[in-house]
Amino acid sequence: MGAMDLRGRWVLVTGASSGLGRAMAGILARQHGANVIPVARRADRLEALKRELEAETKVAVEPIAADLSRTAEVDRVLLEALRRPVYGAVLNAGVTHFGEHRALPWEAFESMLQTNVSGLVRMTNALVPYLAEMAPGGGILLVSSMAGIMPLPYQAAYSGTKAFAVHFGRALRQELGATDVSITVYAPGGIDTEMTSGESFRALRRWLMPVEEAARQGIEAFRRRKELHVPGASSKLGALLWRVLPQRFVMSRVAASYRRALGLARIG
Repeated sequence: MGAMDLRGRWVLVTGASSGLGRAMAGILARQHGANVIPVARRADRLEALKRELEAETKVAVEPIAADLSRTAEVDRVLLEALRRPVYGAVLNAGVTHFGEHRALPWEAFESMLQTNVSGLVRMTNALVPYLAEMAPGGGILLVSSMAGIMPLPYQAAYSGTKAFAVHFGRALRQELGATDVSITVYAPGGIDTEMTSGESFRALRRWLMPVEEAARQGIEAFRRRKELHVPGASSKLGALLWRVLPQRFVMSRVAASYRRALGLARIG
């Protein structure tokens, strides 16, 4: 299959009220002329995005406010979104925790698991057969993270959920083979977004990728149907070091850097 032509097509984007998801929705509309179905919990932000994109472009924007940590809400989003001729989906919604794992409440972990894993699989399960029948040539972008390729201390639970997304997406792509539905896994490193704006990330901010560049590369990987895309020189270097250096050593260096950042945040 060749690259996707998204002009005039409907694309579902989850986690679209801020950060990477919002930026990707903007690129889909402004640069590729796609109609967008943005999904997130914050209805006011989705409405602001709708007004902004429809004022700047000729695309249609149909937001759906929903909490994707709840199975019933995931099903409602699918029901509402698939009333339109959806051609692609960017499954970006995600929850993180940066800090000691023992400080992560069980309820917060369950919410993370539902959003990052169960919700992602439930949406993919519904979208693959729909796209195969109704929108041949369409595709799905699963937004994972470098944390899914290299285990990250102090993001242990998040790292585990993102590793699931990497392996699930790549394995499913092989199962689908030469069908008319492409699966792309996107694994960026740290991105300068609302999620990384807290004091805990202050010492790491110089390593964060600008959100617009991360969004541009993610949509391009999606359009070109790449199997796995890691953007940015520092993330590519990290992936290379993970393959060639002793993994325990790499994780110990990351742990030391994160431990220092968390310590500075507590002092600050």
